[in-house]
Amino acid sequence: MQNDISIGGVYLPGLLVMMLAAFVVARVVWQILSWTGFYSLVWHRALFNLALYILILGTMCSLSDRLFS
Repeated sequence: MQNDISIGGVYLPGLLVMMLAAFVVARVVWQILSWTGFYSLVWHRALFNLALYILILGTMCSLSDRLFS
């Protein structure tokens, strides 16, 4: 993963940018799961969403390491 990313001359940590991108992807996935009624099978929705967000973030970080190294 890149250490710093420059956006308009402002340097942001690479992990912060990845966290924001993962949040956007997770919101889309959460909306799809909500529309399909999947959450009726989930015991604790907030914990499930947190775990899903962490999985998406980990996957994105892992893929960025492989693509940019």
